[in-house]
Amino acid sequence: MLLVLAGSLVTSTGSGLSVPDWPTSYGWNMFSFPPSKWVGGILYEHGHRLIASTVGFLTIILAAWLALREPRRWMKWLGAAALGAVIAQGILGGLTVLFFLPAAISTAHAGLAEIFFCMTVAIALFTSPGWVASDAGAVDDARLRRIATAATALVYSQIIVGAAMRHTGAGLAIPDFPLMFGHVVPDHWSPAIAVHFAHRMGALVVTCAILMAFAYLRAHHRTRRELMRPATLLLALVAVQVTLGAFTVLSQRNPWINSFHVVGGALVLTTSLVLTLRSWRVRFASAQSSQREQSTQTQSTQSIPVSAASAVSAVSAPRGART
Repeated sequence: MLLVLAGSLVTSTGSGLSVPDWPTSYGWNMFSFPPSKWVGGILYEHGHRLIASTVGFLTIILAAWLALREPRRWMKWLGAAALGAVIAQGILGGLTVLFFLPAAISTAHAGLAEIFFCMTVAIALFTSPGWVASDAGAVDDARLRRIATAATALVYSQIIVGAAMRHTGAGLAIPDFPLMFGHVVPDHWSPAIAVHFAHRMGALVVTCAILMAFAYLRAHHRTRRELMRPATLLLALVAVQVTLGAFTVLSQRNPWINSFHVVGGALVLTTSLVLTLRSWRVRFASAQSSQREQSTQTQSTQSIPVSAASAVSAVSAPRGART
């Protein structure tokens, strides 16, 4: 989360090219760049690089730990995927600087950051005591799975549109709120206005999707704390997020308000992801049971030739050698 905040501050303060070279910082090794030179936008950009490097190092440790200690094979692959994502993220960050902040690469950098964050949250959930413990009584509700999955997909799509808006300079293309140029719908259009309008409409769609998920849970699973807690938190986060979005416009994109709006989007996404994964808990359990059964059958099949060979040896052995 700290890395998301640091990255959003780089964009919000216009500090993306404050350190114009990569992977070095003004020719210095990133880790030996003198703190006395961390002034102005350099503080935001160089600080972002250091935090990202620390996260990358911790991800290496996480992937190694999962590879060595985690018995579930798919979890080992998830750890490797998280490591690959953070490496790709670092490369995209470097390309963003080397190619002078192109909107496409910058937006991809923002989108991959959210995916990596989701991976780390998923790993934390999958290794938590509550998940590893017995799955008896897990909710099996196909409609809930569809609603939660759709909400998470919509939240991520909204984040991508927001990233495109930020990196194309469309954050104030519509300068008033809640109206748009004094109207419910803009009375004139441009590419920037269209992106900004899409982000506002996306916020409305996401809010409706999350309200639907919350209402469904209240109606059908209100006693399930593992589902109601993230759903309630999600509802509160959406309210805060809409408020931050409004103040971002009304404050003329105040850097801190804008950055906390980005952080809020990441929190909404990961909270929705936790709810979605918990709604799929019973399916994870079924898949794991199938894998265990297949493994047991494979081991039994492999042991048959050994037993047969032992029987043949016993029969063919000299009579004096038999007991």
